[in-house]
Amino acid sequence: MSTSALVSVIGPDRVGLISAITGRLFDLGADLGDTTFAVLGGGAEFTAICEFPSGIELDDLYRELEALPELEGAEIKVSKFDLYATHPASETITHTISVSGGDSPGLMARLCEVFEQFNANIVRLNSERLPVDGLNQYVISASVAIPPDTENSCLATVTNTAGELGLTCAWHKVHP
Repeated sequence: MSTSALVSVIGPDRVGLISAITGRLFDLGADLGDTTFAVLGGGAEFTAICEFPSGIELDDLYRELEALPELEGAEIKVSKFDLYATHPASETITHTISVSGGDSPGLMARLCEVFEQFNANIVRLNSERLPVDGLNQYVISASVAIPPDTENSCLATVTNTAGELGLTCAWHKVHP
């Protein structure tokens, strides 16, 4: 029987970081499931659901990752993952949405409230603050599962909310 683990690494961003982590996981027999990586300020975050062949101990996996020079100074967490390794259809991405523009306090909260109002599930979310001409510009990218019966209303409300805040909004329907 296989072992499912959640591997999480937060630490300094370095060239070769993802290669080192995924290479070691491969060497240990991991089958990677959902995986995310993001640069966060001067740091980086890597998270993955991994399936391992039976017999691997999570403490051994932690020590293997801790020994990587690329992970010096990083916080490493390895824990048993008892939830489903694949997501249900309700979490299948139907749309990608991008909202961008100047600083607007509460933007993230307002967008998330719109998605909740229309029973849309945020599957992935990324937010970046980019310096442009001495001002901070924000870009929020969301991959969302919007139920078909609320699709038009949800997208119109997201677009209107962005417009009320003086931001641009673009969306793209993802076809299965």
